[in-house]
Amino acid sequence: MRFDVITLFPELFAPFLASGVTRRAYESKQVEVVLWNPRDFADGNYRRVDDRPFGGGPGMVMTAEPLSACLDAALAARGAAAPVILFSPIGETLRHEAVERWSAGEGAVLVCGRYEGIDQRFIDARVTHQLSIGDFVLSGGEIPAMALLDAVARLQPGVLGDADSHVQDSFNPALDGLLDCPHYTRPEQWMGETVPPVLLSGHHVQIERWRRDQRLAITQQKRPDLIEAARAAGRLSPADEKALQKKL
Repeated sequence: MRFDVITLFPELFAPFLASGVTRRAYESKQVEVVLWNPRDFADGNYRRVDDRPFGGGPGMVMTAEPLSACLDAALAARGAAAPVILFSPIGETLRHEAVERWSAGEGAVLVCGRYEGIDQRFIDARVTHQLSIGDFVLSGGEIPAMALLDAVARLQPGVLGDADSHVQDSFNPALDGLLDCPHYTRPEQWMGETVPPVLLSGHHVQIERWRRDQRLAITQQKRPDLIEAARAAGRLSPADEKALQKKL
């Protein structure tokens, strides 16, 4: 798959694409990332990509023409149409289900806005999807773009050291959309705290039940909406319901 990223700061992506376990996806081209700077498509000596907003107000607005020309070049290089994603506060909140859909597709063009925003005419004419990573504001779309790329890359075959690693992630359908359980490693005692005895028992059935109960308890405490969604989908067993009652 291929992601073309339209950004005024392509240099921000260099360490991201070369670091951590997900670099395997980028190095192998399982997830190909191509960076485009709209300044390269702007006119004039100063290559301006922003201007003052009509109607007044603070800040500057990214102009439509350099973005549109940059997008045309990215789509031409791809050789085919592709979804165009803008990271925006009004977009759909990015969730695991959406990440799985994007990870199984052919990629997209990611538009990273800056300043006070982007000329609405570009959004109306060229953007096909808007995504948000939460109810807060960042200086630009680069960090959300990296978040999507990272989430997609780690789901590609062979990227994680253990093929089952992502199956244990929070929100994964394999865990019925629940949050993950606590994890422990050596030493067995640290600062007076010990590892839960069941994890040292070697009894795999009991260990899995403990982990399931922990996932249920944590999700009920932190994200009860996920418990209700799992219940509505028929994903909770009688043993799950019994464990939830004990924790209430």
